[in-house]
Amino acid sequence: WAYAKVGHSSPKLFDAISDTAVLRINTFDSQSMANTAWAFAENGNSSPKLFNAISDTAVNKIDTFNSQNMARTAWAYATVGHSSPKLFDAISDSAVRKIDTFNPQSIENTVWAFASVGHSSPKLFNAISNMAVDKLDTFNSQN
Repeated sequence: WAYAKVGHSSPKLFDAISDTAVLRINTFDSQSMANTAWAFAENGNSSPKLFNAISDTAVNKIDTFNSQNMARTAWAYATVGHSSPKLFDAISDSAVRKIDTFNPQSIENTVWAFASVGHSSPKLFNAISNMAVDKLDTFNSQN
């Protein structure tokens, strides 16, 4: 996380982290999966093995993800261009149930990610539209 935050690229380190994380991904909680995906995406490292492992695990644990973790995970997949329709379907279903917990930034990241990967989810976009109408005064020009 820290290397990504400060923009320090270290391919050898990220490759080693990826290999280890793939072996231990079943022990990761939702925040650990979201933060790992975010860190790799932020650092420009698309590690297909890691993103596949996170996706496979996250689909089964999606109900443990809060709105920020769902948004961060979707953003990471879109940022690295990693396709995972099952993950995006799972995020959509869970996000619809938890839509009232999304803040404007999480909504923006989620909508951007779905649009960027071309993943259609009318149920999610309708839920976001309905919620946004009620909370429009909390949005800023970036949302």
